[in-house]
Amino acid sequence: MRLEAWQAAGRWFRYRGHAVFYRDEGRGEALLCLHGFPTASWDWHRIWPELTRRFRVIAPDFLGFGFSDKPRHHPYSIFDQATLVESLLCALRVRSCHLLAHDYGATVAQELLARFLQRRQQGLDCIAMDSVCLLNGGLFPEAHRPLPIQRLLRSPLGGLASRLMSRAGFRRSFSRIFAPANRPSPAELEQFWTLVRHGGGARIAHRVIRYLDERRRHRERWVSALQHAMVPVRLIWGLDDPVSGAGVAARYRQLIAAPDLIELAGVGHYPQLEAPAAVLAGLQGLLERCRRTTVAGAAEATSARPASA
Repeated sequence: MRLEAWQAAGRWFRYRGHAVFYRDEGRGEALLCLHGFPTASWDWHRIWPELTRRFRVIAPDFLGFGFSDKPRHHPYSIFDQATLVESLLCALRVRSCHLLAHDYGATVAQELLARFLQRRQQGLDCIAMDSVCLLNGGLFPEAHRPLPIQRLLRSPLGGLASRLMSRAGFRRSFSRIFAPANRPSPAELEQFWTLVRHGGGARIAHRVIRYLDERRRHRERWVSALQHAMVPVRLIWGLDDPVSGAGVAARYRQLIAAPDLIELAGVGHYPQLEAPAAVLAGLQGLLERCRRTTVAGAAEATSARPASA
């Protein structure tokens, strides 16, 4: 699907006075899809037709990304994006959902998991998370290897780097995070560049990139959310990702008990674009596991119920 068609099929939501673009399509169980940096919900376009045949799929562009508003002086943060997501789900009257998240979106997913755990422990009402499927992202800051442009954007020269960001520079940096055999075509790179530039997005990159510092600051909270998750969590991971590939996968095995991890050789930072069939199969396997767990739990509850007189 071309970017123009994706935009035309979208809807709009107001969040704290800003316009947020999102897609909402399909029927069935809700599946929330959260995209990565520096792109947008269009990242899901290769698996979108199949997803919408199975689920009601909701995919926003985070504030500062894609077709959503990109206010220049907004205090961009993972916490704010998580609240945006919760507000959108409430507006759509979604009470439970599965979660598929990538990169920046995976960090938002960690915060959503942390909130879900905290609220359940406190007996508070909340949107239920039925399962979480994560694609390549910096789950553990000590294992993440940012690109040179990301390090520059975080530096005191970040504002200048944002203003000087060029099409050619973006194409070089963005292509590097795909496996060599899967790199986007020039036409696809132009579509991604359009998303980044839309609404002045390139000029705020140095503000949005602060999420890398948040990952370090809130590491304990977000890693703990994975270690104590109350729902099934699966990783589908491209090992040839130079930013958050094999090193993050290895760290996940070290820190997470009974890790559910599908490793994809020859796949880089964008599994949903580079290996869409593998992502769909891995997600389907996770949901089948969830259903088996639900059925087993219901059967156990029934057998434990005292017989009527």
